[in-house]
Formats: sequence, C-alpha cells, structure tokens
Amino acid sequence: MLAIVCPGQGSQTPGFLSPWLERPGVEERLASLSEAAGIDLLAHGTTSDAETIKDTAVAQPLIVAAGLVAAEALLDVPLESLQVVVAGHSVGEITAAALTGTLSSQDAMAFVRVRANTMADAAAATPTGMAAVVGGDPEEVLAAIAAAGLAPANMNSKGQTVAAGTMEQIAALVAAPPAKARVIPLQVAGAFHTHHMAPAVSALEALAPSLSPHAPKVPLLSNYDGAVVPSGKAALESLIAQVSRPVRWDLCMETMSAMGVTGLIELTPAGTLTGLAKRGMSGVATVAVKTPDDLEAAKRLLSGHAQQTEDSK
Repeated sequence: MLAIVCPGQGSQTPGFLSPWLERPGVEERLASLSEAAGIDLLAHGTTSDAETIKDTAVAQPLIVAAGLVAAEALLDVPLESLQVVVAGHSVGEITAAALTGTLSSQDAMAFVRVRANTMADAAAATPTGMAAVVGGDPEEVLAAIAAAGLAPANMNSKGQTVAAGTMEQIAALVAAPPAKARVIPLQVAGAFHTHHMAPAVSALEALAPSLSPHAPKVPLLSNYDGAVVPSGKAALESLIAQVSRPVRWDLCMETMSAMGVTGLIELTPAGTLTGLAKRGMSGVATVAVKTPDDLEAAKRLLSGHAQQTEDSK
C-alpha cells in the first residue's frame, strides 16, 4: 500500500512555488485558488520573504494550495484506482481532505481561509509559540512539558514532541529541558492545537453548514487518533476539533504501518514527513516532492502501487 501525505505549517520556504510555474496551467490554477483564499498565492509562493510567509494567515492557504498543485501534477490516474491511504499533518489534513474528495478544492480553500485568519487572530491575542522537544524519555518529556505549563501540541514520533503555550512557558522549558533532550523553538506564531485556539474552533463551526463534505474516496486518516475517518461528516468534525487538540502524527504512522504501507510520497512543500517516516516507518520507500523534478521518482512509486491493485483483482 502507498501513503500520500501532506505537510503542515512551517514547511514553507521563500520562493518554493517558483519552479511549479513552469508547468502548464499552474499559474491559472493558483490564481483560482488565490481568489478562494483571499490572498495572492502566486506572489507569496514566489517573491514574498520568509517573514511574510511565516504569517499564519498566509502560510496555511499557501501550503494547502501547493499540495493541491503538486497532487494534480502527480496523479494521472484516479486516486481510487490505487492501493493508497492519505493523511495530512495539521493544516495538511485539509489538503488530504481535498485530495480524497472529502472537500472540494473550493471548500478546502474556504475552510483554510477561515482557519488561518482566526488562528492568526487567536495567536495575536496572547504572545504564544511552540518548541520541538527532540530526544529524551517520552514520559520524562511529557512531565517536563507539563511542569512548564505547556501542552503537547504535536506528538510526531517517539523521539519528537512539540510543546505549545505562552512565550514565558516556552522559555521555561528551554531553560530546564528534559534529560538527554534538546528544546528547539519553532518559527510559528502561535500555540496551535491547544486551548489558545478555541476562538478558531467556534469560527469553523459557524462555517461548517456552508460546506458539503463527502465520504472519502480512499482511506483518510484523522490527526486525532490516527484512525480512518468513517464519513465526510466525521472528517469535517475532526478537521474543526483538530485546531485546539493535539496532532497525533505518531498514531497516523502506526496506522500506516499496520495497513502495510511500503511507499510514502510527501507533497509540496515536502521534507518534514518523509524525514519522520524514515525514522519511524522502517523499510518504507519515500519520495519528497519538493519541485517538479521530483515528480518522475514519485510517479514510479505510484505506478508500482497501481500495478499491485491490478494484480489483486
């Protein structure tokens, strides 16, 4: 089985969409997605500087749009013709929902527009942030995070947990790290996936009646518990609740391993999730689609899993 995964906030870099504009139709596609997102994705993906695209209101729509563009370039067969499972990390779960047909691309961009803007507003209300804790005993790491008054916002793997809270709490954790662990402050402007984001949950609940979710065409994993979501309604509910509860990417990887995933493709802007897979999913072949130059390798991995589907019929 193949996994297609979609990265979260912090994976973007200045100019990362520039190589994609050389492909036919991409500029027009980004212009359409820009209209739905309410920002100029073309400019932000090509000429905006690192500080500009760090802004949550910019970063989240930009990452979702980039994933959709990369997926459209990659997939020349229907997704349901493959032995595939799809998952996304944090905002990447919106990309994953669009990829599986759970949300239309327009609904996905409308969702991420509200999510990004309201999360940015919530982050501005109180100076908050996040820090990765790498290494250490998992129980000791969680104890240190709690002692600093922080919450474990992302549990990415056994060796990497991301803590979130106020800047003072982050500083306390940096000053007193768990044994045999490093604490690395992250370049994000908020304590995402914690109670600090509650106002964004309310805004997305108000948006939900205007959206039309559908049952995923292929298995779609939830960040909440790593399980396959049973319906479009459940997927949308999970996306909304995810804003203020931890991302359990460790459980998503466990589910992918249990499903027999042998290959993993990470969509643009790629690198983070393939890195986690290399450490946490032993023996899995990975391709990070960072630029169009990576599409050939990704399509080779894709075609192998399409053939498996044919053989199993």
